[in-house]
Amino acid sequence: MTQFNSFSGITAFVATAQTGSFTEAASRLGVTKSAVGKSVTRLEEHLGINLLLRTTRRLTLTSEGEYYLQQCQIALSILEQANNQVQENQSVLTGKIRLDLPSAFGRKCIMPVLMTLMDKQPQLKMSVSFSERYIDMHEESVDLVVRIGHLPDSSHVVARQLTTQKLVLCASPIYLQKYGIPKDIEALSDHRCIVGFRQDAPFYWMLKEGDIFRQYTPTPFYELADGDAMFDAVIHGYGIAQLPLWMIGDKLKERQLQRVLIKTEGYQSPINMMWHKGQKVPPKTRYIADALLQVAKEGGFDE
Repeated sequence: MTQFNSFSGITAFVATAQTGSFTEAASRLGVTKSAVGKSVTRLEEHLGINLLLRTTRRLTLTSEGEYYLQQCQIALSILEQANNQVQENQSVLTGKIRLDLPSAFGRKCIMPVLMTLMDKQPQLKMSVSFSERYIDMHEESVDLVVRIGHLPDSSHVVARQLTTQKLVLCASPIYLQKYGIPKDIEALSDHRCIVGFRQDAPFYWMLKEGDIFRQYTPTPFYELADGDAMFDAVIHGYGIAQLPLWMIGDKLKERQLQRVLIKTEGYQSPINMMWHKGQKVPPKTRYIADALLQVAKEGGFDE
């Protein structure tokens, strides 16, 4: 008779209860949807109770399932603390950490740091995704997040500022020779503006007029939903864009790009790193966070 593995059933049940879906639980655990469903069913058979009510549209917890979930979460928390304590006593970090980074900044600035850490900690597994949207770190099981811009209030995360993003208007010399250099903000309406694309809000530039910054909504000639694509379009002479110095600093020095309307510059957005708030930060999370903060302290994320 095959011995029942209650731990795999518990982890499958907790993931399913937290996500409300066998499919999402399978994605979190890195197994198939069928495997998750079978593990939860075997757990229920082992306990002799129904933990979940299944319909064609949704999964809901029974009253017994709600109680069992609370106890399982307590037990898993204790196990996690034990794992963290063991790792603290080791010079080699193990396990897996999941990070979610802004697309362009993550690839250009964060990934080189992470690859250095991969060499230093070859047993530490990293799962890195790239997105711009704000996420529920607990719901999506993400350990460390980096985001650009002001953060929404949250009592569930710890945030540390890495640096600021300095934005400038720029264009290639090829474009400026063809279309001319705008003399003021109003003149931008006669130019080919390359702007980001967001479905949830109108895209705008932050420009300085006198001593204040105001939102300027350019008339888009090209709308691109990716920072790297905007960068390529500007480099190849297709228009004017507002881009961060960390992205274009070397191209300005090489004169492949040129600043436009310098008097409008100066707006800065914070770049923050976040992790779960708790009494004990996992060693692998603290290790990567400390490394990123050290690079930031040394100016490694500046232009």
